[in-house]
Amino acid sequence: MTTGNEIISLVSNRQDRSQFRRKNWVGTFEEYLDIVRENPQVTRTAYQRIYDMILGYGVEVINKGREKEHHYCFFDDPDNGGRDAVFGLRGPLHKLVNALKSAAHEYGIEKRVLLLHGPVGSSKSTIARLLKQGLETYSATDEGALYTLGWVDEDDSGKGDPDKIDWCPMNEEPLHLIPQRFREEVTARLNEGRSPDDFQVRIRGELDPYCRFMYQERLKKYDGDWTRVVQDIRVRRVILSEKDRVGIGTFQPKDEKNQDATELTGDINYRKIAEYGSDSDPRAFNFDGEFNIANRGIIEFVEVLKLDVAFLYDLLGASQEHCIKPKKFAQTDIDEVILGHTNEPEYRRLQNNEFMEALRDRTVKIDIPYVTTLEHEICIYEKDYNSKSVIGKHIAPHTIEMAAMWALLTRLEEPKHAGLTRLQKLKLYNGKSLPGFTEENIEELREQTTNEGLVGISPRYVQDKISNALVAHPEASSINPFMVMNELENGLKHHSLINNEELKQEYRELLGVVKEEYENIVKLEVQRAIAADEDALSRLCGNYIDSVKAYTQKEKVKNPFTGQYEEPDERLMRSIEDKIDIPDSRKDDFRREIMNYIGALSIDGKKFDYRTNERLNKALELKLFEDQKDSIKLTSLVSNVIDEETQKKIDVVKGRLIRDHGYDDESATDVLNFVASIFARGDTKESN
Repeated sequence: MTTGNEIISLVSNRQDRSQFRRKNWVGTFEEYLDIVRENPQVTRTAYQRIYDMILGYGVEVINKGREKEHHYCFFDDPDNGGRDAVFGLRGPLHKLVNALKSAAHEYGIEKRVLLLHGPVGSSKSTIARLLKQGLETYSATDEGALYTLGWVDEDDSGKGDPDKIDWCPMNEEPLHLIPQRFREEVTARLNEGRSPDDFQVRIRGELDPYCRFMYQERLKKYDGDWTRVVQDIRVRRVILSEKDRVGIGTFQPKDEKNQDATELTGDINYRKIAEYGSDSDPRAFNFDGEFNIANRGIIEFVEVLKLDVAFLYDLLGASQEHCIKPKKFAQTDIDEVILGHTNEPEYRRLQNNEFMEALRDRTVKIDIPYVTTLEHEICIYEKDYNSKSVIGKHIAPHTIEMAAMWALLTRLEEPKHAGLTRLQKLKLYNGKSLPGFTEENIEELREQTTNEGLVGISPRYVQDKISNALVAHPEASSINPFMVMNELENGLKHHSLINNEELKQEYRELLGVVKEEYENIVKLEVQRAIAADEDALSRLCGNYIDSVKAYTQKEKVKNPFTGQYEEPDERLMRSIEDKIDIPDSRKDDFRREIMNYIGALSIDGKKFDYRTNERLNKALELKLFEDQKDSIKLTSLVSNVIDEETQKKIDVVKGRLIRDHGYDDESATDVLNFVASIFARGDTKESN
């Protein structure tokens, strides 16, 4: 058994005290200037720092038709094992990163509010949370280091006791101490030897009211000697933290009675007025509003367009002028990323309100729609519902997939292309090829839409219904697609965001489309399980290839039983080719294609395996299924009259479903019963 001492030793051996010392570094202003000369990036603006942070995780450029997609690995949330990963929003995230890039280069976007706009549950808050958490982590690395200043207590004879340093309440850049008239020459010295393409130190902004007061007091004390003033300065490393209210702020609207603009810009500390004698003394003011504490980092405005008008004035100044106006004090410089997010109804209200024109003009809107690709929507749900997070319940194959498919169908607009269904459009978006459609055609389909991804069912609704299904059937060891689909349908009756009965009916009909697609999928799956007899498939394939070879070379086939040479088995060949819709007019082309494929493998010294040819493999499985389904008597499951021999065959099929397709015993039994009922009612429709 592990002892307490062993656990303490484990932590002791793995702790990094040198890293701790680097994070808690305190030094003089002169030492800080040496740091800046060595590593000018410590002086970056908030926009520059957050942009570099995102790029630091890597960017993958993916060619998609004529377009290029940029995948920013930062949004995979690698630091937390993908807990807050954002899926399927490469385009919107690229626009966001481009806005941050523009702001980092000071092309004008830094004077705007970045507004994430989209429907409920489209991951706006998740993106904001990722940026805040990422900035916390980045500031603790050597690459993301930043520093602030403090004032040594005048009574501190030792000149530097950390407990007797009055640190800047807004964590501002220490270079603000450089007087304006010297800044150009100072920056020239700091940038000496660097090329124009290298990062250049620039000094922006002035001391905040508290530091300005302390600075003026020291100047008076030292008879205007600036060099003696900076000897009273200490510089320390700053680690941004939302919990500690350092460099990361969040503001959430409240009801009008409880809202107060001082929450953004700070308020008077009435207990200190008696000590300092004036409410305009910065030492009697708490610079702890969200704008104050978010300086050097990021501030998130939750549901920003629900703010009272009084707050918007502060927001306008903060974005355009990079200034805030604390009560009783002059305009105060800030350096922070201002990020807001809002839903569609609030944004429409902004557009229709002429009094909000100033805010509209200072806003960069970035649409964050719902996901419109099936694989990414599935990833959203599998992040929460998987074998590690769901204990004691097995989630049957296709359960998550069918829920995701329905959610996507509600978000997709009816295709304008004649003969194309919404389900086919979903499959095209997900990368499936359909005859007559290229990447360019798919891009055109997207461009023809007006509101796609901004309406429909949110992931939250689906997640709630999956949760309901998990607890609504305590007797079941697994949940299946029908359990979830029933929850999805029943929930529509009381859906708080859908009041239109016609829309509810449309969504119910789309559930019918999903159920039909599920039938096709599981029929094919059971067919494959029945036909998964590799020996039988190999024999069938051998007979087919022998006939095809003889047919294409105009030869005869030797019958292994009689030893006689016979004509190629046309009936066998056509029975297999029909399974994958090879018309009689194209049979010669298909057979030559197969022989050419085998010949090419032979030249490379490789042996032909039917499993490497997807179309032939499917045709063989369907043919074998047709030959074996009657002997297995699957439909006998419906009548519950099963002889011992049939039960053994069914158990073999069930075992294959468990082994090859991810079912457990209960869900495999359920799917076999379901497919048996389909065959029992005479449904012989082939799956797509």
